[in-house]
Amino acid sequence: MELSKVTGLMKATALELAILTGHLVLYPSGIVAERLAPAAPATTIAPGRRPVILLHGFGDNRSVFVLLRRSLARHGRACVESLNYSPLTCDLRTAAELLGRRVEEIRARTGHAEVDIVGHSLGGLVARYYVQRLGGDSRVRTLVTLGTPHSGTTVAPLADAHPLVRQMRPGSAVLKELAEPSPGCRTRFVSFWSDLDQVMEPVETARLDHPDLLARNVRVSGIGHLALPVHPTVAAKVLEALDAGGSEAPGAWEEEPGASSVA
Repeated sequence: MELSKVTGLMKATALELAILTGHLVLYPSGIVAERLAPAAPATTIAPGRRPVILLHGFGDNRSVFVLLRRSLARHGRACVESLNYSPLTCDLRTAAELLGRRVEEIRARTGHAEVDIVGHSLGGLVARYYVQRLGGDSRVRTLVTLGTPHSGTTVAPLADAHPLVRQMRPGSAVLKELAEPSPGCRTRFVSFWSDLDQVMEPVETARLDHPDLLARNVRVSGIGHLALPVHPTVAAKVLEALDAGGSEAPGAWEEEPGASSVA
Protein backbone atom coordinates (compact mmCIF):
# COMPACT_ATOMS: atom_id res chain seq x y z
CA MET A 1 0.00 0.00 0.00
CA GLU A 2 1.29 3.45 -0.92
CA LEU A 3 2.51 5.67 1.89
CA SER A 4 -0.11 8.32 1.06
CA LYS A 5 -2.89 5.75 1.34
CA VAL A 6 -1.54 4.47 4.65
CA THR A 7 -1.32 8.02 5.99
CA GLY A 8 -4.85 8.78 4.80
CA LEU A 9 -6.21 5.63 6.43
CA MET A 10 -4.45 6.43 9.71
CA LYS A 11 -5.92 9.95 9.73
CA ALA A 12 -9.39 8.66 8.95
CA THR A 13 -9.13 6.01 11.69
CA ALA A 14 -7.99 8.61 14.24
CA LEU A 15 -10.93 10.81 13.27
CA GLU A 16 -13.33 7.87 13.58
CA LEU A 17 -12.07 7.15 17.10
CA ALA A 18 -12.44 10.79 18.10
CA ILE A 19 -15.98 10.92 16.70
CA LEU A 20 -16.86 7.64 18.42
CA THR A 21 -15.68 9.03 21.76
CA GLY A 22 -17.74 12.17 21.34
CA HIS A 23 -20.75 10.21 20.21
CA LEU A 24 -20.61 7.93 23.25
CA VAL A 25 -20.80 11.06 25.40
CA LEU A 26 -23.81 12.37 23.48
CA TYR A 27 -25.58 9.03 23.07
CA PRO A 28 -27.62 9.18 26.32
CA SER A 29 -29.08 12.54 25.27
CA GLY A 30 -30.57 10.95 22.16
CA ILE A 31 -32.27 7.95 23.75
CA VAL A 32 -35.50 9.77 24.54
CA ALA A 33 -37.58 10.82 21.54
CA GLU A 34 -37.38 14.54 20.84
CA ARG A 35 -40.23 16.92 21.56
CA LEU A 36 -42.09 17.70 18.37
CA ALA A 37 -42.28 21.27 17.14
CA PRO A 38 -45.71 22.88 17.37
CA ALA A 39 -47.80 23.28 14.25
CA ALA A 40 -46.84 26.37 12.29
CA PRO A 41 -49.47 28.86 11.12
CA ALA A 42 -50.23 28.48 7.42
CA THR A 43 -48.90 31.99 6.76
CA THR A 44 -45.41 31.02 7.97
CA ILE A 45 -44.96 27.95 5.79
CA ALA A 46 -42.19 28.46 3.22
CA PRO A 47 -42.99 26.39 0.11
CA GLY A 48 -39.33 25.95 -0.86
CA ARG A 49 -38.16 24.72 2.56
CA ARG A 50 -39.49 21.24 3.07
CA PRO A 51 -39.26 19.60 6.51
CA VAL A 52 -36.25 17.31 6.92
CA ILE A 53 -36.34 13.99 8.76
CA LEU A 54 -33.05 12.55 10.03
CA LEU A 55 -32.89 8.77 10.42
CA HIS A 56 -30.05 7.07 12.30
CA GLY A 57 -28.33 3.77 11.66
CA PHE A 58 -28.11 0.41 13.38
CA GLY A 59 -27.69 0.56 17.17
CA ASP A 60 -27.64 4.34 17.13
CA ASN A 61 -30.04 7.17 17.93
CA ARG A 62 -30.79 10.77 16.96
CA SER A 63 -27.72 12.12 18.80
CA VAL A 64 -25.58 11.22 15.77
CA PHE A 65 -27.14 14.15 13.90
CA VAL A 66 -26.42 16.97 16.37
CA LEU A 67 -23.96 18.78 14.09
CA LEU A 68 -25.78 18.11 10.83
CA ARG A 69 -29.01 19.33 12.35
CA ARG A 70 -27.40 22.60 13.44
CA SER A 71 -25.95 23.08 9.97
CA LEU A 72 -29.32 22.57 8.30
CA ALA A 73 -31.02 24.96 10.72
CA ARG A 74 -28.38 27.65 10.11
CA HIS A 75 -29.08 27.44 6.39
CA GLY A 76 -32.81 27.96 6.55
CA ARG A 77 -34.27 24.56 7.33
CA ALA A 78 -36.66 25.61 10.07
CA CYS A 79 -38.25 22.18 10.49
CA VAL A 80 -35.66 19.45 11.10
CA GLU A 81 -36.74 16.42 13.13
CA SER A 82 -35.03 13.18 14.08
CA LEU A 83 -36.78 9.84 14.31
CA ASN A 84 -35.67 7.17 16.76
CA TYR A 85 -36.75 3.63 16.02
CA SER A 86 -36.60 1.08 18.80
CA PRO A 87 -33.30 -0.75 19.41
CA LEU A 88 -35.47 -3.87 19.71
CA THR A 89 -36.61 -3.55 16.09
CA CYS A 90 -35.87 -6.78 14.23
CA ASP A 91 -37.22 -5.91 10.78
CA LEU A 92 -36.39 -2.74 8.89
CA ARG A 93 -39.85 -2.94 7.29
CA THR A 94 -41.28 -2.17 10.74
CA ALA A 95 -39.03 0.88 11.01
CA ALA A 96 -40.13 1.92 7.51
CA GLU A 97 -43.77 1.78 8.56
CA LEU A 98 -42.96 3.93 11.60
CA LEU A 99 -41.22 6.39 9.30
CA GLY A 100 -44.32 6.53 7.13
CA ARG A 101 -46.47 7.44 10.12
CA ARG A 102 -44.03 10.19 11.11
CA VAL A 103 -44.06 11.58 7.58
CA GLU A 104 -47.85 11.78 7.61
CA GLU A 105 -47.81 13.46 11.02
CA ILE A 106 -45.29 16.07 9.85
CA ARG A 107 -47.22 16.76 6.68
CA ALA A 108 -50.41 17.32 8.65
CA ARG A 109 -48.67 19.47 11.25
CA THR A 110 -46.68 21.69 8.90
CA GLY A 111 -48.91 21.86 5.85
CA HIS A 112 -46.11 20.71 3.55
CA ALA A 113 -47.01 18.11 0.94
CA GLU A 114 -43.47 16.70 0.81
CA VAL A 115 -40.52 16.11 3.11
CA ASP A 116 -36.83 15.40 2.63
CA ILE A 117 -35.03 12.58 4.45
CA VAL A 118 -31.38 12.08 5.37
CA GLY A 119 -30.52 8.55 6.45
CA HIS A 120 -27.22 7.32 7.84
CA SER A 121 -26.22 3.70 7.22
CA LEU A 122 -29.22 1.43 7.97
CA GLY A 123 -31.40 4.55 8.22
CA GLY A 124 -30.91 5.08 4.51
CA LEU A 125 -32.18 1.56 3.76
CA VAL A 126 -35.20 2.09 6.01
CA ALA A 127 -36.08 5.29 4.17
CA ARG A 128 -35.45 3.69 0.79
CA TYR A 129 -37.82 0.85 1.66
CA TYR A 130 -40.49 3.36 2.62
CA VAL A 131 -40.04 5.22 -0.65
CA GLN A 132 -39.89 2.21 -2.97
CA ARG A 133 -42.17 -0.32 -1.30
CA LEU A 134 -44.63 1.65 0.82
CA GLY A 135 -45.58 4.45 -1.55
CA GLY A 136 -43.35 7.05 0.09
CA ASP A 137 -42.20 8.44 -3.25
CA SER A 138 -45.34 10.61 -3.28
CA ARG A 139 -44.29 12.11 0.05
CA VAL A 140 -40.47 12.28 -0.13
CA ARG A 141 -38.90 14.77 -2.54
CA THR A 142 -35.25 13.95 -1.84
CA LEU A 143 -33.65 11.06 0.03
CA VAL A 144 -29.99 11.50 0.96
CA THR A 145 -28.16 8.40 2.17
CA LEU A 146 -24.84 8.48 4.01
CA GLY A 147 -22.83 5.27 3.97
CA THR A 148 -25.86 3.07 3.32
CA PRO A 149 -25.30 -0.56 2.22
CA HIS A 150 -27.55 -0.43 -0.84
CA SER A 151 -26.09 -3.68 -2.20
CA GLY A 152 -25.31 -5.20 1.19
CA THR A 153 -22.18 -5.25 3.34
CA THR A 154 -20.17 -8.29 4.40
CA VAL A 155 -18.41 -6.61 7.32
CA ALA A 156 -18.51 -8.20 10.82
CA PRO A 157 -19.85 -11.66 9.95
CA LEU A 158 -20.28 -12.53 13.64
CA ALA A 159 -23.01 -9.88 13.88
CA ASP A 160 -25.35 -12.03 11.77
CA ALA A 161 -27.14 -13.10 14.93
CA HIS A 162 -29.11 -9.85 14.71
CA PRO A 163 -31.98 -9.89 12.16
CA LEU A 164 -31.33 -6.31 11.05
CA VAL A 165 -27.72 -7.16 10.25
CA ARG A 166 -28.85 -10.13 8.19
CA GLN A 167 -31.13 -7.80 6.23
CA MET A 168 -28.08 -5.71 5.34
CA ARG A 169 -26.24 -8.70 3.86
CA PRO A 170 -25.89 -9.11 0.08
CA GLY A 171 -28.76 -11.15 -1.30
CA SER A 172 -31.10 -10.66 1.67
CA ALA A 173 -34.84 -10.75 1.03
CA VAL A 174 -35.12 -7.03 1.73
CA LEU A 175 -32.34 -6.10 -0.68
CA LYS A 176 -33.90 -8.34 -3.32
CA GLU A 177 -37.17 -6.43 -2.87
CA LEU A 178 -35.38 -3.11 -3.30
CA ALA A 179 -33.64 -4.39 -6.43
CA GLU A 180 -36.97 -5.16 -8.10
CA PRO A 181 -38.34 -2.80 -10.79
CA SER A 182 -39.57 0.51 -9.42
CA PRO A 183 -40.99 2.32 -12.47
CA GLY A 184 -42.20 5.86 -11.98
CA CYS A 185 -40.55 6.38 -8.60
CA ARG A 186 -40.66 10.14 -8.02
CA THR A 187 -38.11 10.56 -5.22
CA ARG A 188 -34.62 11.92 -5.96
CA PHE A 189 -31.82 9.87 -4.37
CA VAL A 190 -28.37 11.20 -3.48
CA SER A 191 -25.98 8.60 -2.08
CA PHE A 192 -22.75 9.60 -0.36
CA TRP A 193 -20.09 6.90 -0.20
CA SER A 194 -16.52 7.05 1.07
CA ASP A 195 -13.50 5.13 -0.13
CA LEU A 196 -12.37 4.80 3.50
CA ASP A 197 -15.66 3.53 4.92
CA GLN A 198 -14.65 0.39 6.81
CA VAL A 199 -18.25 -0.55 7.65
CA MET A 200 -19.18 -0.81 3.99
CA GLU A 201 -17.53 -3.88 2.50
CA PRO A 202 -16.96 -3.38 -0.33
CA VAL A 203 -17.05 0.43 -0.11
CA GLU A 204 -18.94 0.66 -3.43
CA THR A 205 -21.96 -0.96 -1.82
CA ALA A 206 -22.91 2.50 -0.55
CA ARG A 207 -23.53 3.54 -4.17
CA LEU A 208 -27.11 3.33 -5.35
CA ASP A 209 -27.32 1.73 -8.78
CA HIS A 210 -30.88 1.03 -9.93
CA PRO A 211 -32.14 1.65 -13.48
CA ASP A 212 -35.54 2.96 -12.37
CA LEU A 213 -34.36 5.40 -9.71
CA LEU A 214 -33.25 8.99 -10.15
CA ALA A 215 -29.99 8.52 -8.27
CA ARG A 216 -26.80 10.53 -7.93
CA ASN A 217 -23.74 9.01 -6.26
CA VAL A 218 -21.30 11.34 -4.52
CA ARG A 219 -17.90 9.88 -3.72
CA VAL A 220 -15.92 11.42 -0.88
CA SER A 221 -12.43 10.59 0.29
CA GLY A 222 -10.52 10.90 3.52
CA ILE A 223 -13.18 10.02 6.09
CA GLY A 224 -14.80 6.91 7.49
CA HIS A 225 -18.30 5.74 8.28
CA LEU A 226 -18.93 7.66 11.50
CA ALA A 227 -17.68 10.92 10.02
CA LEU A 228 -20.26 11.04 7.21
CA PRO A 229 -23.09 12.61 9.30
CA VAL A 230 -20.60 14.82 11.19
CA HIS A 231 -18.10 16.30 8.75
CA PRO A 232 -18.86 19.95 7.80
CA THR A 233 -17.95 19.47 4.14
CA VAL A 234 -20.38 16.57 3.83
CA ALA A 235 -23.01 18.66 5.62
CA ALA A 236 -22.56 21.41 3.02
CA LYS A 237 -22.97 18.91 0.21
CA VAL A 238 -26.08 17.43 1.85
CA LEU A 239 -27.59 20.91 1.94
CA GLU A 240 -26.79 21.36 -1.75
CA ALA A 241 -28.47 18.04 -2.50
CA LEU A 242 -31.62 19.01 -0.60
CA ASP A 243 -31.83 22.41 -2.30
CA ALA A 244 -31.19 21.11 -5.83
CA GLY A 245 -34.05 20.85 -8.29
CA GLY A 246 -32.98 18.02 -10.50
CA SER A 247 -34.66 16.89 -13.70
CA GLU A 248 -32.32 14.08 -14.75
CA ALA A 249 -33.51 10.82 -16.24
CA PRO A 250 -33.60 7.70 -14.05
CA GLY A 251 -30.39 5.75 -13.62
CA ALA A 252 -27.43 6.26 -11.31
CA TRP A 253 -24.57 8.56 -12.23
CA GLU A 254 -21.43 9.78 -10.51
CA GLU A 255 -21.29 13.43 -9.47
CA GLU A 256 -17.77 13.77 -10.76
CA PRO A 257 -15.06 11.43 -12.09
CA GLY A 258 -12.81 11.69 -9.00
CA ALA A 259 -13.35 11.70 -5.28
CA SER A 260 -14.25 14.88 -3.44
CA SER A 261 -11.68 15.06 -0.66
CA VAL A 262 -13.13 16.21 2.65
CA ALA A 263 -10.11 15.43 4.80
